[in-house]
Amino acid sequence: MGAVTLRVGNLDAMTAYYRDAVALQVLDQTEDTVTLGRGLQRVIVLEHAPELKYASPSAAGLFHTAILFDTEEALAAVVYSVTQKYPGSFTGSSDHLMSKAFYFTDPEGNGVELYWDRDRSAWSWAHSAPQMGSLYLDPNGFLQENLSPEAMADPLIGGATVGHVHLQVGDIETARQFYVTILGFETTVEMPGSALFVSAGGYHHHMGMNVWNSKGAGPRIPALGLGRVDIAVPGADDVGALLERAKQHGIPARDDGRSVSFDDPWGSVITVTPSAA
Repeated sequence: MGAVTLRVGNLDAMTAYYRDAVALQVLDQTEDTVTLGRGLQRVIVLEHAPELKYASPSAAGLFHTAILFDTEEALAAVVYSVTQKYPGSFTGSSDHLMSKAFYFTDPEGNGVELYWDRDRSAWSWAHSAPQMGSLYLDPNGFLQENLSPEAMADPLIGGATVGHVHLQVGDIETARQFYVTILGFETTVEMPGSALFVSAGGYHHHMGMNVWNSKGAGPRIPALGLGRVDIAVPGADDVGALLERAKQHGIPARDDGRSVSFDDPWGSVITVTPSAA
C-alpha cells in the first residue's frame, strides 16, 4: 500500500496532528499540499480543499487509514504521543491475534488505526483465512510494557508505512467485484453482507470494505476526507494485466504513463503504480 491522500479543510491543523502527534516527518510541502511519512516512505498526503464540506457519516469513503509500525516500542511511542497531545481522539484498542491496534479520529473526523504486526510465523490460518479476533487490549498495560523513556521523549523511532486501508462502501458484493475480480486482490476474511477483507502476497489484509455505517450508499459527492488510495504492484506487467481486466469489465482507466487510476463503484480513487516506476 502506498500513501493515502486526504482532502482537508484546515491544512495547518491537520499537518500538526500527523507531524506532532503521529510523529510523521514532513517530506514535501507546497502552498496547498503536505506529504508526510518516515524516511523515504510516504504515508499521508494532505491536500488543502477549504471549499469542500464534511461528508455524511453514512457516505462511502474512508473508514480508516491503518499505519503500521515495525516494533511495539515504536507503536507505544506514537500511541502515547497522540493520547497526550489529542486526548479526546482515542476511540479504542484491540488485539487482533495477528496484530495489536489502537484507534483514533483525526481533527477532521478521519479514522486512524495505529498498529503493529506479530511475526508471520505466529499467525494462524485455516482454509486460506487468517485467524483474526478482537480481544481486549489494555492501552495502559501496553504502554507500561513497551514505552521506554527514550521513546516517550522522542516518538520518531523506527519505520512507518500504510499497512492497510479500510473503506466504507454501499454493498459488499459490488466491492468484491471491483477489488477482487478487477483489481486482483484475494479474499482473506468475509463477514457476509457486512465486511470484506482482501490482500496480496499472503498478508492478513491490505484493504477492508464494510457497510457498518454506509449500507446502500450511492456515489460520493466531492467532500472533505478521502482523496485517493495509492497501491504499488511489482511491475509494468501487473499494471498491464489490471488494465486488461478493467477493459473487459468496462471500467474506465486514466493512464498518465506512470500510473493508472480507477474510480471504485462509489467514486473513491484508486491509483496503481509499478514499484519500479
